[in-house]
Amino acid sequence: MNFLYRQRALIVVALLLGLPLLAQAQGLPALTSTPAAGGGTQYSLSLQTLLFMTVLVFLPAMLLMMTAFTRIVIVLSLLKQALGTTTVPPSQVIVGLSLFLTLFVMSPVFHRIDQVAIEPLMDNTLSLSQAMQAGSQPLRRFMMAQTRKDDLALFVKLSGHKPLASPQDTPLSLLIPAFVTSELKTAFQIGFIVFIPFLIIDMVVAAVLMSMGMMMLSPVTVSFPLKLMLFVLVNGWDLVIGSLVQSFVH
Repeated sequence: MNFLYRQRALIVVALLLGLPLLAQAQGLPALTSTPAAGGGTQYSLSLQTLLFMTVLVFLPAMLLMMTAFTRIVIVLSLLKQALGTTTVPPSQVIVGLSLFLTLFVMSPVFHRIDQVAIEPLMDNTLSLSQAMQAGSQPLRRFMMAQTRKDDLALFVKLSGHKPLASPQDTPLSLLIPAFVTSELKTAFQIGFIVFIPFLIIDMVVAAVLMSMGMMMLSPVTVSFPLKLMLFVLVNGWDLVIGSLVQSFVH
């Protein structure tokens, strides 16, 4: 199995290395750049495709670190732990629900990116570099709205960067780690609030069982159906998901 995997990997690498030679043999444009009007640079279609494929490689990391996914998946995972369930709902359901909630929360941002970057790029009114610059602005505004000032100041201090004149001047190398740190803090705060009612049920059940002298009966066995009943009666999924979606500032 490992041999077949390595053999396929070598074939893929050989094909990638041979693509420039094949393109040149077929008369296709090579990886070239030419000066453009206004002092810019116009890249060939092959190089633009290469840059686009490179961006796709970093797409999973961008989804995790630059969107609402981190906060949502952490809160839902903490909710699962607070309920005391180990396999229900499955991790795949938690991740899938987090992904679609992320798309729901980020839909205004993605719509704005489509308007200012993707559509002009498809209409050839913007170059690839200009479209990437324009498309990053809505995402930058979203991250800046969720980032705490003290977290941003921490990374500015750690990097030795000069003081920022305005939040719009924040480079992505500082904004992204500050945004992720703020998201972790917010997720743990929401998770703490979610944990409190279930923790109270566990403490009450443990105290009742101890007062009745039922030492051999596990409190989890009794508290688990009570927590499920409470969660269903208060319409817990709607409360948690609604609070999560409303916690994001656009």
